[in-house]
Amino acid sequence: MWLIFTVVVFFSARWLCQKVRNPLMNPLLVSLIVIIPCLIYLEIPFDAYYEDNQWINYLLQPAVVALAYPLYEQLPQIRSNWRIIMLSCSVGSAMSMFTTTLIASYLHADLTLVASLLGKSVTTPIAMEISSHLGGEPSIAAILVMLAGLFGAIGAYPIYNLLKISHPIARGLTMGTVSHALGTATCAEKNGQDAAFSSLALVLCGVITSIISPMFFAFALWVAT
Repeated sequence: MWLIFTVVVFFSARWLCQKVRNPLMNPLLVSLIVIIPCLIYLEIPFDAYYEDNQWINYLLQPAVVALAYPLYEQLPQIRSNWRIIMLSCSVGSAMSMFTTTLIASYLHADLTLVASLLGKSVTTPIAMEISSHLGGEPSIAAILVMLAGLFGAIGAYPIYNLLKISHPIARGLTMGTVSHALGTATCAEKNGQDAAFSSLALVLCGVITSIISPMFFAFALWVAT
């Protein structure tokens, strides 16, 4: 029942967002605005809702793999720009975790929360695994990933237009580095080249974040002591 409800709400929200051209009209955001009040009003436990929607969760990883197709189409450009791609993804991942650790430490955040925050800019399965490995809460990590993705999906293109950023490498890499799969989905609706570089950044940043996140958590431990 809830699987059908979720699918109907999402596709209805997507249709509405295509008609109303506004950055705030994001299908995921509109779906959340509809679904959450319904669950609260009907007093439906999250576990019951999640159990009915497990198939959607299972499709997340194949969806990420499917992003390899636009990546393949842009392979010549990727080969000729691999240095700037690696540099951008490495610096972007490191700065995301560094600023997160610095702000969280300044605000005296609990180390469990810091561990959950470090993977906020990578896709959900990787973020949850990083959080679990560092002693954080995977469920909190998943929420933070969704929030980071929503901010990018809603705000990135208005910022690009404001700053007159039009190159697909610049737009795609920044979106994939900060807003993972949700941002990449937005890129796919706007421009195929943007989506290709965003999906590449999504994968690279996931690997880089997995490798260096323990270093930033160790830094947070050092600051806390």
